[in-house]
Amino acid sequence: MIEVTQLIKTYVNGPIETRVLKGIDITASNGDFISIMGKSGAGKSTLMYQMSLLDDPTSGKIVIDGENTETMTPLQKSRIRLIKFGYVFQDYALMPDLTAAENVVLPLLMQGLSRTAAFAKAAETLERMQLGHRLHNLPSQLSGGEQQRVSIARAVAHEPKVLFADEPTANLDNVSSKAVMDTFLELHEAGQTIIMVTHEEEYARLADRVVIMDDGRILREERSERHRHRAA
Repeated sequence: MIEVTQLIKTYVNGPIETRVLKGIDITASNGDFISIMGKSGAGKSTLMYQMSLLDDPTSGKIVIDGENTETMTPLQKSRIRLIKFGYVFQDYALMPDLTAAENVVLPLLMQGLSRTAAFAKAAETLERMQLGHRLHNLPSQLSGGEQQRVSIARAVAHEPKVLFADEPTANLDNVSSKAVMDTFLELHEAGQTIIMVTHEEEYARLADRVVIMDDGRILREERSERHRHRAA
């Protein structure tokens, strides 16, 4: 589904060039649950931003569903982000003046769903996240864990091909973190492809594939214990 070849990302600040990604090769297939882990500054979030088309690489190739993104227009990339991808961020990125349901509805309306269909889909998805009783609450009236589950609902309501999550448990306590990871595991069991950046090994090991980065390179990839148990 996503093929990355010799990906390089360099940031330029005046005369200073900082190469954050140094020739990355990685492939994500349908149904994968991949965690990308490493120390702060290893390049893991930068890699996810390139794979998810939130940023453009300096060089290298990203192919999505057989299409080379290098030749795509900004509008074409925007359509992929809207239709094929879903995003979860560590700071939730919810609209503070919109209710939980309205936050989930917004991208559905952008995709062309009617208001009635969008609200029905939002309610159904929030119910799956055990948030059916929170439809009309503002983000400020929700706990951190509930806000993150609203952001997950927003990311998956349109049934994206790939769910990208950047440090989704970073701002949460242990109980809320476990609830979020349980949600990811349920989504994956239902067939959702997930690419997750995390510095927490405990949660990284819940994925099938664990990609370990350091200094802008992939050191190695491991299959998790969970994957070996499922394959057995």
